[in-house]
Formats: sequence, structure tokens, C-alpha cells
Amino acid sequence: MSGFVEKPEPVEVPGLVHLHTGKVRDLYRDGDGRLVMVASDRMSAHDWVLSSEIPDKGRILTQLSLWWFDRLTDLVPHHVLSTELPPGAPADWEGRTLVCRSLDMLPVECVARGYLTGSGLREYEQTRTVCGLALPEGLSDGSELPSPIFTPATKADVGDHDENVSYEEVARRTGAETAAELRQITLAVYDRARGVARDRGIVLADTKFEFGRAEDGELILADEVLTPDSSRFWPADQWQPGRAQPSFDKQFIRDWLDASGWDRHGELPPPPLPEDIVEQTRARYVEAYERLTLTRWT
Repeated sequence: MSGFVEKPEPVEVPGLVHLHTGKVRDLYRDGDGRLVMVASDRMSAHDWVLSSEIPDKGRILTQLSLWWFDRLTDLVPHHVLSTELPPGAPADWEGRTLVCRSLDMLPVECVARGYLTGSGLREYEQTRTVCGLALPEGLSDGSELPSPIFTPATKADVGDHDENVSYEEVARRTGAETAAELRQITLAVYDRARGVARDRGIVLADTKFEFGRAEDGELILADEVLTPDSSRFWPADQWQPGRAQPSFDKQFIRDWLDASGWDRHGELPPPPLPEDIVEQTRARYVEAYERLTLTRWT
């Protein structure tokens, strides 16, 4: 069992049609057919949307995504049209709202991994492969891979778990040409971002992207990009293979839940986060933003 601990009611704004409430974002459509994407402070972990929110999280995700989009446009166009608030939108939407192109979204999470951890590690321990790709013997939690790999996953609904799939499955779902394009762009963006992060003392262990097609068929980078929600960021000076790594992402909350006594496979929802865990999580998101952008969060 999983899903929302407490599903929020969507905010009603004149001129906007509510489309979807996701784990973190609320989607609307405006009168011109554009998508309005609002990032909340909600936190998800282990396929649950928790009752506790992380202050400023939605703004951090939005502003960091914008920072990365600006640095990736020579590799792939993005979906953002504007950051202006729609008329009548609540003041709280400021800094967390993107007006975006409406795209035909591709049914796959495009994951790039440069290091072995998470679901990739679990698969490797059983089969010495990740998404059907053979890896060398002797790797452990946090090991750097010989070269980055494309390890796609299915896109899950709220409450369901993304499932790793093979490249061949992506080709079956999207066509061989699109699958090849997704792999090439995913690895190119990861390579660019990994270099930027490395220069700032951060290991970009893995990350996921979403893409859609514009009306003219052009492949567009969508959703969020290279945030602590969609990526694993580790402090480079503490990287040590063979153990779980300190992180600037929500792995901190996953670890707390795992140690809390809550049964993630049971029927009860996860407990509220203690105030100190909320504060420490916010501090990690802020530090990731400040380290990457070299600017202070205000």
C-alpha cells in the first residue's frame, strides 16, 4: 500500500483547469493551452507522499531547474516558456511556478548512472547487471562505474513504484530511433552536469530526466532537471565506496524512515517527520542549491 498520507485539495484559480496532483507538482492548463506547473513543498519517499512538508523545497526545485535549463540549451531545448504568475494565482506560487509548452510526453524515465547505488545496486547484487547491462565483478555501494550507463525505468503513477526496464523495452515502447535519441541525450546531459557538479565538490551519482515531443516532433527536456528530488548528490570529499554515502538529497529521509521502525511494506502510512529531520532536510536542499549555483539561497 502507498500513495498520499493526506492528499491535498487543488487550488482553484480562475482561468486555469486543474489536470493532476502529483507527488510534488500540481499541473494546470491555461486558456492558451499551456501547462502551468507548480512545485509544492511536499516530500515523497518509498512511494508515499508524506504528511510533513519541507519549507522552501518547491522553490528550490524550481529555481535550480531553471539554472540547469539555462546551461543545457545547447544540448537539448527545454519546455519552460515563462515564470510569470497567471492572473489570480496565489502569492505563494511565486518562485515555484513554471508556464510550459504542452508536450506529448514519452512513457519512460530516462536515468543516467555514473555510480552504483539504489535500485541499480540491488539488481547488480543479484545478477551483476543493471537494466540488462553487464557490469564488472567487485563493485559495491557507491562504486564509480567504468563509464556512465543509460538505465531507463517505467513512469509510475502516484503510489506505484518505477520499474527498471531494458533498453530493448524502451525501443519497443517508443521506437528504435527515439530510444537511441533518448539514450544519447540522457548521457550527454549527465556528462555535462557531472562535470559542473564535480567542479563544485559534488558527485552526481545518478539522475533522471523526462522528455516529450513538440508538435513538430522535436525532443524537449521537461519536468524538473538535476534537482535533489531527481538526482543523487554526494559530497565529493566524503565519497567512499563500500557504504551508503552522505547525500544532499532525500536519501536522508529514506534512511530516517528505515530506522524509525515503520514497516515500508505494511499497510500503515509513514509517520510524520520530526522537526529536526525537516530542518536538516531543508538544509541539505539549500546546500545543494548554493554549492551548484554558487549563489546564496534567500
